[in-house]
Amino acid sequence: MKATALIPAYNEEARIGAVVAVAREAGLAVLVVDDGSTDRTAEAARQAGAEVLRLEENQGKSAALAWGLSHIETPYLVLLDADLVGLRPEHLRHLLEPVEAGRLEMTIGLFRAGGLLTDLGNRATPHLSGQRACRTDWLRSVPNLTQQRWPEPAITEHLARTGARWAYVQLEGASQVMKEQKRGFWKGLWLRLKMYGELLRYRSGNRA
Repeated sequence: MKATALIPAYNEEARIGAVVAVAREAGLAVLVVDDGSTDRTAEAARQAGAEVLRLEENQGKSAALAWGLSHIETPYLVLLDADLVGLRPEHLRHLLEPVEAGRLEMTIGLFRAGGLLTDLGNRATPHLSGQRACRTDWLRSVPNLTQQRWPEPAITEHLARTGARWAYVQLEGASQVMKEQKRGFWKGLWLRLKMYGELLRYRSGNRA
């Protein structure tokens, strides 16, 4: 195989199997990094056909991604969130094709017609999308990948600094489960605001 789907996951027992199944149907190797889940995320991923690495304690998406990245052997990879719904194999092929053809260094997936809230959230902060395709060696060249719990700002910043070629790809009909749905409204909202606050501090610190 030329490409691996790398999926960091935390407490996604109910959803990870479907995401793994789509990636396998698209012809990708699949590596799930269980970020210290307290449910059966690892078992569900294995049952769906993924190779699984497990961190004993929750360390954040960046650490899980970096750990998985160190085990990737294919020249290309697709980064996916573990809570996607409506994902189809053609979405992954559309993400990969421009990168494999050498036209782009990275593609970034945007939800379209997958749900009002996820569409709005994705388009308000497209640089935070977790759905991406790139060359494996390019991602390994990103500095500060584990500086924050979320890797997307460091990746996006590296795209800008290096003048890399990239483009958005529409993921028609795909969406993800909102934090407010998974954790309860108030806890989910608090986690979302906390994430945005940490990301803003990261961007402010790197502009200083």
